[in-house]
Amino acid sequence: MQGHVARKRDRYYAVIYEGLDPVTGKERRSWHPAGTERAEAEALAARLAAEHDGRNDEVRSLTFGAYLTGHWLPAKKLTLATSTYRGYVHKTQLHIVPTVGRKRLRRLRPQDLERLYDSMLHGTDRRGALAPKTVYEVHLIIRGALSAAVRRGLVTRNVALAANAPRLRSIPKVEQRAWNAQELQAFLRAAAGHRLFPALWLSAMTGMRRSELLGLRWADLDAQRSRLSVNRGLVAVGYELHESRGKTANSRRCIDLDRTTLEVLNGWRALQSAEYAALGIDDPGWMFTTAVGRPVHPHAISQAFERIARRAGVPVIRLHDLRHTHGTLLIAAGVPAKVVSERLGHASPTFTIETYQHVLPGMQTEAARTIEALVAGVLPTPRRARKAG
Repeated sequence: MQGHVARKRDRYYAVIYEGLDPVTGKERRSWHPAGTERAEAEALAARLAAEHDGRNDEVRSLTFGAYLTGHWLPAKKLTLATSTYRGYVHKTQLHIVPTVGRKRLRRLRPQDLERLYDSMLHGTDRRGALAPKTVYEVHLIIRGALSAAVRRGLVTRNVALAANAPRLRSIPKVEQRAWNAQELQAFLRAAAGHRLFPALWLSAMTGMRRSELLGLRWADLDAQRSRLSVNRGLVAVGYELHESRGKTANSRRCIDLDRTTLEVLNGWRALQSAEYAALGIDDPGWMFTTAVGRPVHPHAISQAFERIARRAGVPVIRLHDLRHTHGTLLIAAGVPAKVVSERLGHASPTFTIETYQHVLPGMQTEAARTIEALVAGVLPTPRRARKAG
């Protein structure tokens, strides 16, 4: 690395030549103020050039896999939720490191990434084809990692931005299904008597996410105001339970409860307290627990939900679709989208409208009839045509 001294007015600078920009082809130099003595500037230039050469040697030998596992992922662990971080690690170890992990970080090219994405989409001799959504998620990991490398000065550009990858708009969304009111009633009747009935009832009556439902504590319930505070989530990562802060900024919210739901929760609370007394254990504070006072595992409630749905003879949907059912029924009944958005903890009412727009066409007919009734009697009565004389 070359360094020299330059003077501007009465001040000296150490100027370090950093090579050609690979995108523009222009020379890149960094200027470092050194003071009013030329000898100080020469010493600074020599030191910076030596340091830069040492850094370059280390970066030149740094592979993409080593950068991901030794630099980027450990830093991301500080900012990501546990479940998200585990997902990053899993995809990195399964898809990225075995294919482009040995590539030098500075020699990684868009073509390398495109070959990776193509092999994931169309399959290889060892593995079958993967969904475009999975490939897109891998692309996001690579793009984020290289953006961080650019900010740290390890590379000069993010080659993932130039690589062709599946686009989010072209990825089909998971089909959300919902029960009608009669099907929901049939399911709740079939669930009555099951230990998890209070949790399933509360899910149907509030539209909470599974993690939010299982993360509830009795301290979150304000019985006097008939209100429930959603403050946390309980998620399974590698089958281990971890608390989360919520999916969106609006996840932490208050939900008003109806009188019947309060009665269901009060009955469940009494049964739960009796179980703790019989076992001689302290109340752990969780709203929904197993018979020995442990939090209900997310997989357990999903499996119970599916078994009850099959027994009830209704279309089998996901537990998450019970949340979708709640929103669909409220929108169809004319509840304002803003209110539904607040109950569900959506990022904005706009997202709620886009999610439940399939319900709106039927409401358009009612809207047309409503405006017709409001202006009834305005038009004059048509005159009868005069008879020809």
